[in-house]
Amino acid sequence: MSNLPQIRNRVSGFTLLELSVVVLVVTLLVGGLLIPLSTQVEQRNVSDTNLRLAQARDALIGFAIAHGRFPCPATVSTPPQSTDVGVEDPPTGTGVCNHPIDGYLPGITLGLTNLDSQGFMVDAWGLQQNRIRYSITNATVNTVVNAFTVPNGMRNAGIPALGNSANTYLYVCASSAGSTATACSTIVPPTPDPNALARGDAVFVIYSLGKNAATTGGTSPDEALNQKSTTNTTPVFVSRTASGQAASEFDDLVSWGSRYGVISQLSTAGQLP
Repeated sequence: MSNLPQIRNRVSGFTLLELSVVVLVVTLLVGGLLIPLSTQVEQRNVSDTNLRLAQARDALIGFAIAHGRFPCPATVSTPPQSTDVGVEDPPTGTGVCNHPIDGYLPGITLGLTNLDSQGFMVDAWGLQQNRIRYSITNATVNTVVNAFTVPNGMRNAGIPALGNSANTYLYVCASSAGSTATACSTIVPPTPDPNALARGDAVFVIYSLGKNAATTGGTSPDEALNQKSTTNTTPVFVSRTASGQAASEFDDLVSWGSRYGVISQLSTAGQLP
C-alpha cells in the first residue's frame, strides 16, 4: 500500500506531459494553417475584385450602346462627405465631366451591385477607401470636344477619327517611368517603349487601389501615380504584377477599354455607323 501514492504521481505526471505535447502539436498545426488561410482570403478578394471590374467594364459599354456616350465619373469630396453619391457628375448628362480623371465609378447611374450606402461600387475589401475609381478621356476628336462623353459625340466624330492613333487618350503603363510617366506618354515621334500597355489607346480606365488603399495607398511611385486627385490629373496609369516589396509595393488592380475594343463593340451594336 505504501507504493500507491508514488504510482499515482507517476501516472499524473505522464498524463500532464501528454497533454502538454498535444497542446503544442495543435498550436503548431493551427499556426501553420493561418498563413495559407490568409493567403486564400487575399486571393479570393483579388479574384472577386477582378470580376467586379469586368462587370463594371461591361456596364460602361452597355451604357454607351444605350445612350451614345459614356457616363461621367462620380465625384467624391476631399475628405469624403455624406452628401457624395454614386451618380455621374454632372447628373444632367451633358457630357462635360467635372472630374474626368480623378473620379469614381457611378454605381447608381450604371445600375451595378456591390455598392456602398452612398451608391459607389466597392472592391472586395469593401471599405470606403476601396471605392472603384473610373477615368474617361476628355479628348477632342475631329473637332468634337469630349467626344466620348457628350451625346452622339462618338457618332459625330466618326470611326476613322476615333481609331486614328494620332488622337491620344489615356495611357496604361507597366511602370510610372518618373512622376509624369513621360517615357510612356512620349508619342511624337513614336519610339519603342517597353512600359506601354495602352499607349494613349485607353478610352476609359477602371481600377481598385487594392488592400492597401487606406487613404493614400502605397508609397511606391507606381501606386502614387494611380492616386488621382485634383492635384494629380495626369492621364497615365500603372498596371503591373503585384509586389509587397518595401518602396516598390503594388496591389492595384487595373482594367481598361481600348479604342479598338470600344469601336468594335459599339459598331457591332449599331451605335456607330
